[in-house]
Amino acid sequence: WATPTSQLQPPVKYAETPSLVTVYLGRQSQEGSNPNQVIRAVSQIISHPDYYFGFDNDIALLKLSVPVNFTSYISPVCLAASNSTFYSGVKSWVTGWGETGYYDPLPSPKNLLEVEAQIVGSGQCRCDYSEILADVISDNMICAGFREGGKGPCFGDSGGPLVSKQGDRWIQAGIVSFGIGCAKPFFPAVYARVSQYNNWINSHITGNQPGFIHFSSNKTESDLNVNCTAPTFDPITTSLISL
Repeated sequence: WATPTSQLQPPVKYAETPSLVTVYLGRQSQEGSNPNQVIRAVSQIISHPDYYFGFDNDIALLKLSVPVNFTSYISPVCLAASNSTFYSGVKSWVTGWGETGYYDPLPSPKNLLEVEAQIVGSGQCRCDYSEILADVISDNMICAGFREGGKGPCFGDSGGPLVSKQGDRWIQAGIVSFGIGCAKPFFPAVYARVSQYNNWINSHITGNQPGFIHFSSNKTESDLNVNCTAPTFDPITTSLISL
């Protein structure tokens, strides 16, 4: 099984014929040879029933047609358990083949890239987005980025993983969903919060269920008493976008 966002769920005709969808595992580059790549068709697509386009419950499940053998290049990621705590400042990383800047395509050979992003507390994130669209940030979301901007996901990165490391384990905290432009200052990217969907995922994966791991932040939460001063923005050039 794979967990992209619901916005990446193909059109209805593909959802009704999921075998038309292809999943690439172990892929490093969008061009040239990928000797460690494994390709699988999809046998089932499940979008969250309460998905609201572009925003809440932006998660889906793709069932692969044939099991995959794990290798040094293909391995599962642990999913954050429901009682996980990702406090402000926790180091995380996001990967993808999206643009490297606003309308700046990934250059050839289009290798998979990663970028660091720090967790931004829900209180601060709600404040940042409050002037764009009130109450858009729900408990089903997790935010990550830097106040100064400059690093984060961009167009084409939707559905990619946001992961944090605990000991020698990588744990997926989120799935790239939406943001304001690409890594703009004061507007962290927003992700579907994986830990909110443990029960929903298990309700559809009845055999060989994924490993949910508790992530515990080794610091105190600095987001409890946010003095909200929403950033200013130009309503002509600033809008919510699906990444």
